[in-house]
Amino acid sequence: MGRERRHEYQPSVVFPPGDTLLETIEAMGMSQAELAARMGVTEKHVSSVVKGKSPISQDTALRLERVLGIDAAFWRNLEHLYRRHLAESGHVGLVF
Repeated sequence: MGRERRHEYQPSVVFPPGDTLLETIEAMGMSQAELAARMGVTEKHVSSVVKGKSPISQDTALRLERVLGIDAAFWRNLEHLYRRHLAESGHVGLVF
């Protein structure tokens, strides 16, 4: 039998994970440039993730965990939920 999702919460708006990432680093007093340097990635990559143009990959999630101390699973879950929302709302071309 298939899983029933009758009572599952379905938000009408889901924010890209980059919004949460930006709020997090700002609260820590860290710039995107500093985050990129600490993660060992380019500023362009961090900017692309923050803007929602690039998904948070497993590698990026692990790097965020090491730098920010926030579990990689949290970042991957945000990414998964966001991409699923896009797919379910008809924006299938944006799903990675």
